Amino acid sequence: MKDVLAVILAGGKGSRLDPLTRDRAKPAVPFGGAYRIIDFTLSNCLNSGLRKNLVLTQYKAMSLDRHINLGWQGYLCRELGEFIDVVPPQQRIDEHWYQGTADAVYQNIYTIEKERPTYVVILAGDHIYKMDYQKLVASHVESEADLTIGALRVPLKAASEFGVMQVDEDSRIVGFEEKPPEPKPIPGDPQHALASMGIYVFTARFLFEQLCLDATRRGSGHDFGRDVIPSIIDTHRVFGYPFRDENRKGDSYWRDVGTLDAYYEANMDLISVDPQLDMYSSHWPIRTYHPNYPPPKFVFGSEGPDARRGHALDSIVCLGSIVSGGQVEGSIIGPNSRINSYSLVQDSILFDGVDVGRHSKIRRAIIDKDVHIPPETQIGYDADLDRRRGFTITEKNVTVIAKTDSVEHFLGKASS
Repeated sequence: MKDVLAVILAGGKGSRLDPLTRDRAKPAVPFGGAYRIIDFTLSNCLNSGLRKNLVLTQYKAMSLDRHINLGWQGYLCRELGEFIDVVPPQQRIDEHWYQGTADAVYQNIYTIEKERPTYVVILAGDHIYKMDYQKLVASHVESEADLTIGALRVPLKAASEFGVMQVDEDSRIVGFEEKPPEPKPIPGDPQHALASMGIYVFTARFLFEQLCLDATRRGSGHDFGRDVIPSIIDTHRVFGYPFRDENRKGDSYWRDVGTLDAYYEANMDLISVDPQLDMYSSHWPIRTYHPNYPPPKFVFGSEGPDARRGHALDSIVCLGSIVSGGQVEGSIIGPNSRINSYSLVQDSILFDGVDVGRHSKIRRAIIDKDVHIPPETQIGYDADLDRRRGFTITEKNVTVIAKTDSVEHFLGKASS
């Protein structure tokens, strides 16, 4: 793996996750209380022995840049040629943002060539999964491929959101369509299709040649799935690599969390008795930045008609948080948050620094960083009222409050 460079594409807007992406890129969105989405890709790289990593950012990258600098630079040794470098758009080619995934890599071709890799692994920074990239690279080398694509078996009805491939008996790709309206199923399995994970291993010299060719094509969208891959499958050795899950929990776990409801459901799975994603396994640890907060605390256990008890059930409560006489049920409480007396938080996700006032009730909500919930406020009980307040309501009636929202202002607005 010393000759392998990882390029992590982390510049997506994540517009379907608005308002959580209003002030941050999708890879920087918190997940599971203590983590950010990009931590899964970075942990996969570290666990796989990938020690040379470029993170290509674009939109609203400050939060992501800060997180990587605080939490990830200490794992690698620059003197040994190891690094995680955050690379903002250089605009070396022209004065425009990245036009597609291939263009993002092409505009950083000078930085990539400078490391003189033999192989380049291209990854997305906004998916939740556990995967050993070393096995992927080994398969690429063994098959003498020009390009190897990580492949995931997905339900046919969802396959139109992916690049869909067809492979022969040797796993060589013989057909590829990007987001086809009528995906082709896997032979012998009419309910599923073989989808691209957006994970690519290129032999470096071949990658440089194809990027330069694509940059000169008129009408190209400069995207790997739409342009580069379809142009080479008939003339070069392009193989699929079946996703091998390091999660070790039965069915393969891979999530895009590209919508608010998908994000909510993936988080809620973590608090179940036996979650699909095992965050407590030492086999494939997920690393992140842990701020210097004290342990979580639960206070008040009085009895009587006016009793207040600070407790949490079926929940994750992160460092620095205090459940002070309130109740938490089936929820994720982010770092440095406070649940005050007589309040109730159910089936909700609270980010860093949320303060829930006394006698407030919150249900099926996602509340962003540093939001203060005034005393005696109800959120998630009346979708029409929450909508009038200016909050986002998802298709499955989850109320989302952005960190820029002033709850006091919206409460007054709704009552006027």
